[in-house]
Amino acid sequence: MEALRHVIFDSAFGHGEQFGAIWRGWPADGAPLHYIAVAAALPPAAALALDGSQGEILRAAWPLALPGMHRLALDGERVTLDLLVGELDDWLPQVAARVNEFVLPQPIAAMRNLARLAAPGATLRVHAPQEADLKALRSAGFVWENGAAADGWLQALYTSRKPQAPRPLRPQREAIVIGAGVAGAAACERLAARGWQVTLVERHGGPAQEASGNHAGIFMPLLSKDDNIPTRLTRAAYLYALRHWQRLGGVSAGGQRAVKGAQCGVLQLARDAEHAALQREVVEHWNYPPEFVRWLDADAAGSLLGSATQHGAWLFEQSGWAYPTSACKSMLAACGDRLRHVFHSEALTLTRVADLWQVRGISGELLAEAPNVILANGGGARHLAQSAPLPLYTMRGQVTHLAADAFPPLPLVVCREAYMTPAVDGIVCVGATYDGDEDRALRDASQRENLQRAEQILGAERLAPYHLDQAPLQGRVGFRCMAPDRLPLVGQLPDYGAEYRMERLRDVPRHAGLYSLLGYASRGLIWAPLAAELLTCQLEDEPLPLEAPLVEALDPARFFLKARRKE
Repeated sequence: MEALRHVIFDSAFGHGEQFGAIWRGWPADGAPLHYIAVAAALPPAAALALDGSQGEILRAAWPLALPGMHRLALDGERVTLDLLVGELDDWLPQVAARVNEFVLPQPIAAMRNLARLAAPGATLRVHAPQEADLKALRSAGFVWENGAAADGWLQALYTSRKPQAPRPLRPQREAIVIGAGVAGAAACERLAARGWQVTLVERHGGPAQEASGNHAGIFMPLLSKDDNIPTRLTRAAYLYALRHWQRLGGVSAGGQRAVKGAQCGVLQLARDAEHAALQREVVEHWNYPPEFVRWLDADAAGSLLGSATQHGAWLFEQSGWAYPTSACKSMLAACGDRLRHVFHSEALTLTRVADLWQVRGISGELLAEAPNVILANGGGARHLAQSAPLPLYTMRGQVTHLAADAFPPLPLVVCREAYMTPAVDGIVCVGATYDGDEDRALRDASQRENLQRAEQILGAERLAPYHLDQAPLQGRVGFRCMAPDRLPLVGQLPDYGAEYRMERLRDVPRHAGLYSLLGYASRGLIWAPLAAELLTCQLEDEPLPLEAPLVEALDPARFFLKARRKE
């Protein structure tokens, strides 16, 4: 079994001096290294204090200077670097990790708070501590011998004065994933990367046959003036997805790389003058890097669009479109022989027998059994007894397909009331509707809605030569699985049969070995990799790739707890 990760917490990343020294000396046959570092601001990649191959690897993966947590998988995932951008005092309560080693380039005010993160026997090095710092360390449970300082560094050991909860037993690394769309494929890939054996159960004959089967999906971040939870979560997922696709082999429009797609840019037009003013204010307030987003005035936006527009727009230069099926297939291929497929089989019942979940099909036949099951089947989760109480619903989305020569050429993705893609394999995608019914057939009313929105964006004059009112009814219908707050459900499922009162998420009773990756709404393409990484880290008791409040915002028990509080 793979060795447990060695987790290091560095209170000040600087230019990576400490990280580089530890990485250089890390044994090739040692436990995986997981380095968590706080950086008040990210230095430019060129200023990093790493040279040689390690410097090249880190600079190639270096993130944009954006707030939040950036997880970088380096050296074939033998080394993981979590960069926490912001102030240390803000980050310490939000980190979810068991730390084996603390590196403090200078003493910190919140020394006592380190005890919450310290694993039993954790070590600590701090440079030039003063008497008040030593007192705080002792209070936190750290001890050292007289004369333990060397070159100005004090070496200390964590010995908790309070009984600590034992580390959870390592899970039996076998799982069943139900659903072969982007959610399920990402779960398979992340689990297999940790050494799990995975069985994938899918009712269709191959991956990406439902919502993940669209001709082109759009990937882009979400912005807001207050940088709220949906904004922070979506930004983290978007940035992680871009890095994840690069690790898989990259993105190319011709399909030569792992993910078929193009970072051609996304132009998000303002709805009106008030929205344009807000767009500009958001970009100026947060001082985002221009590679992430730029605000364009009406003239500049119209120049890119090829049509006059009354208001400005956000331009996301690194965003674009991708073919979700290619992402699914690449993630499943990366699993190698750790993955077994069970296609043409719909999971209809889950039964816990001893320590195993049994997944059975339409005739009661046993499809698979394993200690862990992950539901990644979108709206299908509403039909399983254990997940039926979740407040999930679906929204119908019809995308219109037009021949490339039947629509004005676009150099990038354009969105406002609708989105429009450049031609992808000779097809322009315009959509998508939000309908409350479950009609799978293409219908004229939805096509007219899509084309009317396109006309509102591009103008009747530009579209007139194409006679879109005579366009054939072609496209695709998919169903988005959604939760009331439009956020995914990532984590262990609550047991709705529990009767006792609870006040906190950690008190909610859960189904043993049953987890969800559900409710991705319209953003499954970017949500899938990060959500799968988060769930895998929860299963493996590894440091989480998101700060604690954001993890709680995704907990599938959040609705259950809210309902019980009302009772």
